[in-house]
Formats: sequence, structure tokens, C-alpha cells
Amino acid sequence: MSKSILVTGGAGFIGSHLCKRLHGLGHRVISLDNYFTGSRENHVEGVEYREGHTKDIAKLIPETPDLVYHLGEYSRVEKSLDEPAIVFDLNTIGTIGVLEFWRKTKCKLVYAGSSTKFGDGGLGRDQSPYAWTKAANTELVNNYAAWYGLPFAITYFYNVYGPGERAGAYGTVVEIFNQLRRAGKPLGVVAPGTQRRNFTHVDDIVDGLLLIGERGEGDNFGLGNDSDYSIRELAELFGGEIQMLPERAGNRMSANIDTTKSNALGWSAKRHLRDYIETLN
Repeated sequence: MSKSILVTGGAGFIGSHLCKRLHGLGHRVISLDNYFTGSRENHVEGVEYREGHTKDIAKLIPETPDLVYHLGEYSRVEKSLDEPAIVFDLNTIGTIGVLEFWRKTKCKLVYAGSSTKFGDGGLGRDQSPYAWTKAANTELVNNYAAWYGLPFAITYFYNVYGPGERAGAYGTVVEIFNQLRRAGKPLGVVAPGTQRRNFTHVDDIVDGLLLIGERGEGDNFGLGNDSDYSIRELAELFGGEIQMLPERAGNRMSANIDTTKSNALGWSAKRHLRDYIETLN
């Protein structure tokens, strides 16, 4: 059955993949994006695009969608330590706007939480403005649902990679390494290099989001590949010279992964990091 679905951050890396899949399934898809990291190059024909801050969602989206995927937040860990005011603007003020929109429309909300909440045995949630705001938002979503009797699900992404990633200051490490290797430059590995990540292909993430949007209820839908790699191991998969960089604040060493609830819906990660990197060679 066709639905009206709003995707915040729909012009971003993950959001654009989700919009494309939803539109292909016959849904009416609306994207709300402020283009802080999103790009018009990610636009999907047939998707409706609205530009603006999520704090203004009620003005920009007069419709009442059946489902909202809230992906449109600030999403870099270490960089967030340099610009906390921007993080709070997008992740706290903006998300309050989304939650108020949810309260008034009573649609289902799927919130994209962050696996940093579980990093280093739970200490990761306080290691950066990004991690803290994302963890606090998961608690706020749970509370809004309890206070107002609203349908919801919360997902947790683990280090998403795939076609359409970006490099640069707001980039992801897989694409940053890819661009460095293509330029013949050393791959900079932040010390100690043993920090481990569960790299998950964007198509697996979208598979999970579709299932959770349809049938997921409640918190703790982890979406991550069970296989993990250290950052140095990732660099070694690309090959070439490795340059060790100084340690950085906010860089967690590990992430506890739990995909039990997602697996119960029939989801599992099917794509593998090594295979993807081979396609980039």
C-alpha cells in the first residue's frame, strides 16, 4: 500500500539511498534537508524536496505523513568538538521541532540514533557533543512516545559506507581512505589504530530501515555488521602507505553491537567491507 513518507536529511548519504528505495516501492516521498552536508546531486527524480531547518518542519511540511524517518541531524563525532553550537542547533533544537511535529500529527516516527551511545561500554555517549545529543535524543523519543502514546522505533547505525559517501571534514573514513589512495597519498590512521568499527553497507542499512518502518516498534534496533575491523586493518585493506596521526578526543575504542531486535524482523547484514573495497580498485 502506498504511503506518504517524510525523510529528514533526504539529500544526504543515507537519506538519498532511502528516498530512492521508497520511491521505487511506489510511496510518495518528501525530503526535508537544510543541505548542511546534503547535496542536490543526491536528488532522486520523483521525490519532493523541501529546503530548510528541521526546527521549521511544521511550516515546511503542511502535510500529515504516514511515516517520518528522522535522519536529518549533525553526524560527525570528532568534528563536533570544534562546533558544539552547530551540533546543538541541528540535533537538539531541530529535533525538538521534529518531535513536536510527530506529537501533533501522530504519525509513526523512526529515529536514527547513533551507535556511539554504546561505545566503550556506554562511556561513548559522553565523549563528544555529537554522541551526547544523539543519546539524549533517544531518551527524549522514548519519553515522547510514553507521554503522548505515539508509535515509534529507534535504530542505531554502525559506521555506514557505500556509494555516495563523501570525504572531507564531514566525510566518512572509508571514502576518505579511498580518496587518499586514489591521490597516491598516505592513509592517515589516528592513533592508536586499534579502535574497532562495525562497517555496514548503506544498502543493508536501508533494508533495515524499510523493515523497521513497516514493523518495528520501540527502541534498540541495531543495524550493523557483526564483523568488525580496526582502523589500521581498514587502511591495510586499501593498501599503500600508512601514516600514523596523533590521538584525537572523542575517538572511542569500541562499540557494543546488538542486532537482536532487527534480526527478529528478518534483517541481517549481507554485504561485506572487503568486497566493497575490491570494487573500488
